[in-house]
Amino acid sequence: MSTSESRPAARPQGIDPRGPRFAAAITSTLLLIATFLSAIGISTAQDATGWAITDASLIQRAADPGFILLSVIALLFVWSLASPRTQPYGVLFRRFIAPRLAPPVDLEDPRPPQFAQAVGLFVVGLGLVLQLFGVPWALPIASAAAFVAAFLNAAFGLCLGCQLYLLLARAGLVGRRPAAA
Repeated sequence: MSTSESRPAARPQGIDPRGPRFAAAITSTLLLIATFLSAIGISTAQDATGWAITDASLIQRAADPGFILLSVIALLFVWSLASPRTQPYGVLFRRFIAPRLAPPVDLEDPRPPQFAQAVGLFVVGLGLVLQLFGVPWALPIASAAAFVAAFLNAAFGLCLGCQLYLLLARAGLVGRRPAAA
C-alpha cells in the first residue's frame, strides 16, 4: 500500500468566498441605513451656538439612532472575530444559501476576510468613540467609509480589508506562521 493510500484524504482548507460577500451585502445595507441616520442625527445638527453635538450630553450622543445602529454593527464585527462559525450572517449563508449553490470552485484563506472584519470594527469603533467625544460629522463619515468598503466587497468582490491584509503580509507584518520544528 502506498503512503497516499494509507493517509486519509486531507480536508480542503478555507472558506467559501461567497460567504463573506453575502455578509458584506447585509453589512452594507445596515451601514447605509446607519449612515443616513447619523447624517440626520445629532452629529451633523447645528443650533444657534454651533454644533449641537458639542452641547449634547454623553447620553444624548449615545442615544442617537445612528450611534445605536452602528453600535450593533460593531458588535456584529466583534462577534465575527470572536466566533466566526456562529456569526449570524455566516450561519444564514451556510444554512440557507450555500445548499442551493454549486460547491465553490476554490476556497479562500479565512485570514484576509477576518482581517477585513477587524478593519471594519476599527473604522466603526473610531466613529463611535469620536461621537461620544462630541466630534461633529465623525459618525456619518466613519459609517460612510465602512459602507463603501462593504459595498465594494458585496457588489464587485473587491475586499479592501483583504487587499490591505495581503499588502501587510507581503511586507511581513501579518500572517506569519510559527516555524515548523
